[in-house]
Amino acid sequence: MQTTAITDTRDRIAAHRGGRERALELPRGAVAAGRDIVLEGPPGTSKTTMLRAITGEWGIPLLFVEGNADLTPAKLVGHHNPARVLREDYSADNFVAGPLVEAMQTGGFLYIEEFNRAPEDTLNTLLTAMADRSIAVPRVGSITARPTFRVIASMNPYDNLGTTRLSTSVHDRLNRLSIGYQDDAAERGIVTLRTDASGSLGDALTSDAVAVTRATREHPDVRQGSSVRGAIDCVLVATQLAGLRGVTDPQDELYAELVFDAMVVSLSGRIHLDEAAETTPERVLREIWEDHFLLNPAAAAPG
Repeated sequence: MQTTAITDTRDRIAAHRGGRERALELPRGAVAAGRDIVLEGPPGTSKTTMLRAITGEWGIPLLFVEGNADLTPAKLVGHHNPARVLREDYSADNFVAGPLVEAMQTGGFLYIEEFNRAPEDTLNTLLTAMADRSIAVPRVGSITARPTFRVIASMNPYDNLGTTRLSTSVHDRLNRLSIGYQDDAAERGIVTLRTDASGSLGDALTSDAVAVTRATREHPDVRQGSSVRGAIDCVLVATQLAGLRGVTDPQDELYAELVFDAMVVSLSGRIHLDEAAETTPERVLREIWEDHFLLNPAAAAPG
């Protein structure tokens, strides 16, 4: 991939992915250099969105695979059609390509989400594909990848339950990029874009939803806070509650409690408490709400 093409792609994608220019540029540079990469970051940090933007701009497929204990090598590589095998015996014609083979044959990106949840023998299946850009499939032959084929993995650094420790061989074949949350201004822009919130009420809801959502990531009893998706849903729910309760102005005395009710619905299932914490998601959200609206009223002021 030529440098000018990379620059053109960067400019076009960055125009509608505010606040993520560097996070877009680095993985794009890696895949343009012919490298495979693991994107490490919590959910809701635009990993999938960035990959869709890159593959969309390059005009190549993005094949999505969820890493879990059921992802066997056969599911990843492919299998022979059982009915046809009974009639015809094994042959290349009755082989059904799995996502790895399909990505190699089409020159697409194989995106494995929650990479470290897949079994070790499944991950080892990728080693030859990453090192040699080809694999040998029994009774089919050698599959050689097209030049644009890449393996892209993602992992959540906060999630240790049910995960597999990646081998040195796997690590050695992957570049790595840590992706964090967007900054406050970028998240407010995303929420505005996804909710169409406008006017004084919409602006206040956006600002408050982003503030309390970001606060879930800093609370001492929370192991993993909510992504910007929580703020988006908080605004959407609060907007509907405002209509039901007749709240049209953020100065309304019912406004603050309305935001809390929206927080409970949109955020309580998205925050993961520390195992040692003797509290509930609702109590944590109430503390965050009180800090924002009662203890720090200037920060909660509209605009």
